Amino acid sequence: MKVRITETVTRDANQSLIATRMPISDFLPALELLDKVGYYSLECWGGATFDSCLRYLDEDPWERLRTIRKHVKNTKLQMLLRGQNVLGYKHYPDDIVRAFVRKSVENGIDIIRVFDALNDLRNIETAVDEGLKRGAEVSGALCYTVSPIHDIPAFVKLGRELEKMGCQTITIKDMAGIMSPEETFKLVSGLKDAGIKAPIVVHTHCTTGMGAMTCLKAAEAGASVIDCALSAFANGTSQPATETMSYVLRGMGYDTGIDERLAFEANRLFRPIRDKALETGLLNPAIMAVRPDALTFQVPGGMLSNLMSQLKAQNALDRLPEVLDEVPRVREDLGYPPLVTPSSQMVGVQAAANVLAGERYKSISKEIVAYLRGEYGRAPGKISTELLKKALGDEQPIECRFADTLKPGLEEAKREIGALARSEEDVLSYAIFPVVAEKFFQTREEKEKHTVKYTISKME
Repeated sequence: MKVRITETVTRDANQSLIATRMPISDFLPALELLDKVGYYSLECWGGATFDSCLRYLDEDPWERLRTIRKHVKNTKLQMLLRGQNVLGYKHYPDDIVRAFVRKSVENGIDIIRVFDALNDLRNIETAVDEGLKRGAEVSGALCYTVSPIHDIPAFVKLGRELEKMGCQTITIKDMAGIMSPEETFKLVSGLKDAGIKAPIVVHTHCTTGMGAMTCLKAAEAGASVIDCALSAFANGTSQPATETMSYVLRGMGYDTGIDERLAFEANRLFRPIRDKALETGLLNPAIMAVRPDALTFQVPGGMLSNLMSQLKAQNALDRLPEVLDEVPRVREDLGYPPLVTPSSQMVGVQAAANVLAGERYKSISKEIVAYLRGEYGRAPGKISTELLKKALGDEQPIECRFADTLKPGLEEAKREIGALARSEEDVLSYAIFPVVAEKFFQTREEKEKHTVKYTISKME
């Protein structure tokens, strides 16, 4: 029996525990070792890494990917893509989605895990189609959540639809760590009993303390791959520890393909990174605590760390419990969207605004208004009519796929950014994050001018 492991230390573990602030210089020395451990894949790109590279780390995310590919020659490189949102926080035109997928594969990505925050599969069709055309392994993800309108049959139906779209694997994406071991067993079994041939991948978090048990039951139900993180960046709001899960599964007769000796060796390279993050406050010890109350507020790891940072910046961290109590109320008003980027950020920001203002929906964020208009897709359930009226007045939400209303954007982005863009990759960075990318390009120009002046001065 085989159960392979995807390593998340360079992407989701990094995102969940330290808000994606790990520069490539930190983990570059570990890449060639990680390549030898025996992983199914190394999740190293996508999610919030792209934004964080440009905004906080002064890194070109494309160059980051190329560098990883240069050092990881045998293990599949995996990214997380938000469908029509690409790696941003709104929907982009199809030409941008297709170009981004194409360039991701050309720069080194082997596996594209693609999802839509609302499980509106219209919003992943373009990305799935382009990924398949470019020869990538496409993993269609269903976002697991708990609500009065979500159940096992509904998720099995989504799984069937993902396989029909051509997805080579089906990922159960439990971003908040709220899928119980028993529900995991039922869902994996349900997908297989429904005749789905595609291998099942299970992604969860340890936020509520169930992560390792969930992965174990996934293996017992027949899942082919589970997501784990090296122990230095495991647990808390991250994934279960790679070394521990491999040891346990091996003892039960499963072959994970992991060389545990090399995994331990690789982990030693990440311990100083974790320790430094603790010393600087980047890693908040509270993130490592078990949060059973997350079973109620369903906040994913990355959202929780960012929410705490936002409240801390406003000297309101003590109001986190109130905000977390407000999150499920806002979610119900919005028709029970799964809480994953970008819906998690929208709900979290609105919940914080409601609490800090002392009045619900005193101000409604532009992202929530866009959601209510239908710009993010079809809400899973019924939206509060009172909220709709307050936000939209007499305006009617759109019913079609929102991307069908958007004009092609790639050529326009190319014209706007002009000579600052040196490649199609640069144009795509600008198309998705215009303000942040333009600032990054300008800084890049200034640095290079300074370097040239310094070199000439030294030669003279």
